[in-house]
Amino acid sequence: MRPDVAAFLADGPLPDEDAHEDEIARRVRQLEAIARPVTAEEAVRLAECFGPDDCYGVARSLLHLVESAPGPVPAVEPGPDANEWHHRLRRRAVNAGLVPED
Repeated sequence: MRPDVAAFLADGPLPDEDAHEDEIARRVRQLEAIARPVTAEEAVRLAECFGPDDCYGVARSLLHLVESAPGPVPAVEPGPDANEWHHRLRRRAVNAGLVPED
């Protein structure tokens, strides 16, 4: 795993929109430091970093980074308690014809 990805992962999920702007800006810088495309392994791990909300668009940037990997993530339908962003990743992969609809 590349160091820039490992650094992002070490800080865990994205904060919510109530976080201090310095924290959000720091996470944006971390995300922007990750070169595309990410590997399939990195994408799976990065997909674990979605927070509780959009985080002022940062979650959408994370979504696009995850989608830069070869193959769709997640490959299986997320459970009913999965994060909204996991469901969104799956819907986008189905809509793009990358995976069959379950």
